[in-house]
Amino acid sequence: MTRTLIGAAAVALLASTQLAAAADTTVTMIQCGDTLAEGYDGFIKEWEAKNPGYKVSVEIVGWAQCQDKITTLAAAGTPVGLAYVGSRTLKQLSESDLIVPVPMTDEEKASYYPHIVSTVTFDGQQWGVPVAFSTKALYWNKDLFKKAGLDPETPPKTWQELYDMAKTIKEKTGTAGYGLTAKTFDNTMHQFLHWVYTNNGTVIDDEGKITLDSPQNVEALTWYGKMTDVSEEGPTAYEQDELTPLFNDAKVAMIEQGPWVRVRVNKDLNWGVGPLPLGPQAKGPGTLLITDSLAVFKGTGYEDKAADLAKWLTNPEHQFFYEKTHGLTPLRPVPGVEEMVKADPTWKPFLDGISNGGPEPLFTDYKAFQNAMIDMVQSVVTKQAKPEDAIKKAATEIEDYK
Repeated sequence: MTRTLIGAAAVALLASTQLAAAADTTVTMIQCGDTLAEGYDGFIKEWEAKNPGYKVSVEIVGWAQCQDKITTLAAAGTPVGLAYVGSRTLKQLSESDLIVPVPMTDEEKASYYPHIVSTVTFDGQQWGVPVAFSTKALYWNKDLFKKAGLDPETPPKTWQELYDMAKTIKEKTGTAGYGLTAKTFDNTMHQFLHWVYTNNGTVIDDEGKITLDSPQNVEALTWYGKMTDVSEEGPTAYEQDELTPLFNDAKVAMIEQGPWVRVRVNKDLNWGVGPLPLGPQAKGPGTLLITDSLAVFKGTGYEDKAADLAKWLTNPEHQFFYEKTHGLTPLRPVPGVEEMVKADPTWKPFLDGISNGGPEPLFTDYKAFQNAMIDMVQSVVTKQAKPEDAIKKAATEIEDYK
């Protein structure tokens, strides 16, 4: 009789355990890329242990399809709980009522480098949690500098020096002095924005006024077009990453790229990396600040848990591990950053530009904004329009995309 009771109790306990397991809420998440981010497997298990009754299911979606799939699911009323998105999409997702705010405390905001929180903020609220960050610096080929009679240890510090050195290299060596991006691709806009933020310019101010056609930006576009004469042939055929192989093959002397390129440069190449050259109106080193974010989608019923998971995955300790693993610019000045720069000084230029950098502008129709900016750049690079005319046209166009 006792054995029967014990057996029945065991069966009941097993059944209740199975029922509890079946009742676990699944927090769905989409990560863009090829594999789960390094460290996330362990971080997620830790979060699940801290949040009994919740399990995380991650789907990996390739970069080319990722953003479209996330948006399509949300628009169809079957949203994923948490997703990796380009921060540039946040305003459009919010205006479409597809995501919820992920508020930050003052302490959380203060933990980031300057202007980082601005990349996910509009209407006074944060709409995503920064998860990846990139800045740019100037890579130069020291051997080509030397061959052209230039000091191989001294990169250009201003736009004028950049142009003059690129011109000298092209004339003396027959090699393109600078890699210019002008392809119909998103990073053509990004590359131009580096010129905006190294000349104290903006695209849209805090009150929502379009400032693209400012004197600083006309100056930036003028110089961007001028660089065509000292760059590779046919810059409209090249996006940013297609210039890296040219740099590796010593076919261009200078390119502007992110920190991940440091480990992709040809080992036989004699190269250096320094801050982006500055325009006449610059107040100090600058760069475009691009972030990707974890966005919490509306309508799952567990938005609060998805937001908690997003902050857990990106807390200072976890985030810095992720950044070191993937070669990304750190989002926060955590203690390990100083140690990282000391161990590898080539990191320094990617951090120096942050204080005077600017965020990627947030527009409701970010693709239309992006296309208007690319058209503007291409019209000047191909000499089909004057910089002042092209920038006024673009400023009028993007007014409709705010």
